[in-house]
Amino acid sequence: MQAAKLPTAQVFSFHGGIHPPENKTQSLQLPLGKPNLPNELILPLGQHIGQSSRPLVKVGDKVLKGETIAINNGFLSSFLHAPTSGTIAAIEERLIAHPSGLSDLCIILAPDGNETWPPLEPLDNWQDISKTDVLAYLSEMGIIGMGGAGFPTQVKLQGAHKNPLTHFIINAAECEPYITADDMLIREKTLELVLGIEILQHLVEADNVVIGIEDNKPTAIAALKAILSERNSQIQIAVVPTKYPSGGEKQLIQLLTGKEVPSGQYPADIGVLCQNVGTCVAVHDAITLGKPLISRFTTLTGDALKTPQNVEVLFGTPVAHLLEYANFEPKKLSRLIMGGPMMGYTLDSADVPIVKTSNCILAASKKELPAPAPEQACIRCGMCEQACPASLLPQQLLWFSKSQEFEKAEHHNLFDCIECGACSYVCPSSIPLVQYYRHSKSSIREAREANVKSDLAKQRFEARKARQDAEAAEKEAKRLARQKASSNKATDKKKAAPEKAAPTAAAAPATTDESKKLKVDIAIGKSKLKKLQKQLLEAQENEHVEEINNLQLQVTDQEKAIASLEEQLAQMTSAAPDAPATNTAKASPAPVSDELKKAKVDVALIGVKLKKLQKQLVETPDDQELKEKVSAFEADLKAAQDKVSKLGESTQASTNTAAAEPKAAISDELKKLKIDAAIAKAAVKKVEKALKKAEEINAPEIEAIRQQLQEAQQRADELEKTLANPEAAAPKAAPVKAEPETNVDADAAKKRKIDLAIAKAGIKKAEKNIQLLKEQGKDEAEINASEWPSKLKEAQDKLAALEKEQAAETTAPSVATDTSAPIATAYIDADAAKKRKIDLAIAKAGIKKAEKNIQLLKDQGKDESEIEASEWPKKLIEAQQKLAALEAEESTSATSVSTPVEKTAANSEAKVEPEMDLATQIKKEKIAVALAKAQINKLNKRLESSPEEADNIKQEIVATEQRLQSAETLLEKLIHSQTNMQENR
Repeated sequence: MQAAKLPTAQVFSFHGGIHPPENKTQSLQLPLGKPNLPNELILPLGQHIGQSSRPLVKVGDKVLKGETIAINNGFLSSFLHAPTSGTIAAIEERLIAHPSGLSDLCIILAPDGNETWPPLEPLDNWQDISKTDVLAYLSEMGIIGMGGAGFPTQVKLQGAHKNPLTHFIINAAECEPYITADDMLIREKTLELVLGIEILQHLVEADNVVIGIEDNKPTAIAALKAILSERNSQIQIAVVPTKYPSGGEKQLIQLLTGKEVPSGQYPADIGVLCQNVGTCVAVHDAITLGKPLISRFTTLTGDALKTPQNVEVLFGTPVAHLLEYANFEPKKLSRLIMGGPMMGYTLDSADVPIVKTSNCILAASKKELPAPAPEQACIRCGMCEQACPASLLPQQLLWFSKSQEFEKAEHHNLFDCIECGACSYVCPSSIPLVQYYRHSKSSIREAREANVKSDLAKQRFEARKARQDAEAAEKEAKRLARQKASSNKATDKKKAAPEKAAPTAAAAPATTDESKKLKVDIAIGKSKLKKLQKQLLEAQENEHVEEINNLQLQVTDQEKAIASLEEQLAQMTSAAPDAPATNTAKASPAPVSDELKKAKVDVALIGVKLKKLQKQLVETPDDQELKEKVSAFEADLKAAQDKVSKLGESTQASTNTAAAEPKAAISDELKKLKIDAAIAKAAVKKVEKALKKAEEINAPEIEAIRQQLQEAQQRADELEKTLANPEAAAPKAAPVKAEPETNVDADAAKKRKIDLAIAKAGIKKAEKNIQLLKEQGKDEAEINASEWPSKLKEAQDKLAALEKEQAAETTAPSVATDTSAPIATAYIDADAAKKRKIDLAIAKAGIKKAEKNIQLLKDQGKDESEIEASEWPKKLIEAQQKLAALEAEESTSATSVSTPVEKTAANSEAKVEPEMDLATQIKKEKIAVALAKAQINKLNKRLESSPEEADNIKQEIVATEQRLQSAETLLEKLIHSQTNMQENR
């Protein structure tokens, strides 16, 4: 009668599911076993989901059974306790039970065999204290979910209070084949299970408590019903039909409540909480007996074991110890699996330990678990969809996983897959679907983690940038404050000066320099303001609140700073005293000079725009609108040039021209000094590079190169000193008259040079395109029909006209005064010399390039005929001829008579220049000798490592030795010449 009164729950159904062979009876033939203690217990610190535990013990410590040896390391973590008394032998990396087969940090405990417990402290008043204190106690006892996931129990119970619970479900289904650990636990500890359920019911306060158990466990069902009837309990029993995977959390909820957990949500969100029977027993032992979680029931089964059974095993026991206890037959073993055949994973070693989630060890034979058949193409049968308990589309997910379309896979609820293996089990093509899904999930998780790291890095970068900008703004504000203070002092001094004193010549430039400086500061400030405003706009679009506030403050400060600078500039302009009438002539040149500069800038800008339009007009000659624009720009250019001429004339007429001329001369001399200093620095760097290379190859010329470096450094230092005090080094030249139309002539000469360069570039481009047409196999008629021959002729005619014009101007008699003629000639000669040097450098570079490519062809094993057929011998001859012509021209120009202005400099430089050239040649030859020796060493090494190429390598060695000999001979001659020159001096 009591059994009839026992409350029962309604049973629903879920989509899909399969019925694999159960194979559960093998492990239920023997009673519960208790293996003896192993030699050591291996206790991994990560036996649960979340952060690994943090060790409390150190090597050599003695611990008692149940003593805490590691504490939780965060919210999602758990405690770990000693399964027996003994000594901590080590804390080190050991293999753990994980699909990856990797190692993890473990505490190694050597048992002493005494099984000594410390005084136990059960929580007798659990009904009177707060639920939070009970959950904290369970956390300290190391209780986690023992159904397989290993989720910390206190965290799961805390989440249950988010919504009112309608159902508290106890999972006793144990649907996976072979596993009978929960079945044996219910039989052996029925009362403890019911008491544990009642404790959890008190904590979660659910309306209904239901035990879900499959109908293939009649003994366990009978034991439960007997205890529940005896205690007159309101706990319901729901016997569900045997179907895999009815033990899955979401599937069991659907079976017992008819509710389906929405995608991406948890059972607690719909008012349901699940716990495993093993967890309930562990809660009872912790609260009633004061025992922490140190052991569990585990199934030992498989054809490779003579005595399959269930055992109560301590955590950390090696799997090998349990196999030996169950009479393991190694010859029969095919696969060793932790877990069941559907969701378990293969163990690579039997040395791994039992952990809190280890419910089964399956030692399967080859007949029992044969190797899977080779994967074949999907035949679109749809059986996987019919078997899927989560109502997914496995076939579609497979295609997305294979093509790495992870977004689409997520859209099709990939993360709702519970990886039960039902789809793989029914697939006639033997496709390992679950493995594909696992790979896709891990790829998506990695991408998410990378995105999170990227976002954090971006936030750190933006915070750092904001901090740097704030510091820069603060420095700028301080600088402006100092500048304002200095300007105020300068204004006070001007006011304090006597009004009768005549304004000096330096007063106007000082005021002008100060105003220029203020204008530059205002321009820089406005540029910074624009940048900050742009950053502020981006921050507003991205809704970065902290960054918006920071940038807004910076923008405000920058606007204030600009306003302050503009106010200072306005005050300076208004406070400038009116110049007396007598000094009008002296004051006028400065504004005229500024206007002249502006006019020249206008000429340059109009010229650039005009050239651009003319180029477009060449490409589209019929464009009338373009022609009108060109005409308009030509008129503007002529007007601007006329303005420049007029302003130039007024500048020449000024009375301060004579005084300004020495300054111009000093400025030119300063420019020359700067150029010489830059060349000297470059020479120092070049010699340093050569010295480094010589040291690397241990060349014998290291000392000579060091001497050159010292000389070059000395010359650079001298030039730096001269540059630091240019007034002392400037020649005291007599004042000369102003050069008429110097600026205009310079602009015209510059324009001619640009036009010449454009014409030459046009010729090169046309020749290149004609050569390209020839290489493409076009005949002469097709080439002539193209645009390039006509463009080539136009460019050649233009170049000829420009060269003729330049020659005419060069031969024209000089109209300058006796003093200005030598200066103009000097400028022309300087430009010509510079051009010759550039041409010489280009010719030498062409020779080096041709020689390098010919040598490369030789290194590649090309014969003489193939090398001659290439373009490089011809280019080498052309470059050598060009170099010879340029050197002859240079020697002719060097022997020409110097101008009167240059005579003094020429006499002093004539002694230095040859010596410098000789030193440069010696340096080059020393580097050539060092490189040749290095090449010979390299070739000898190649000869040792590649004897099959001995003939070619020997030829290269002979050629290199000849080069070395000629370089050494030339070097000796040059050194001898240098010695003679020094003795003559």
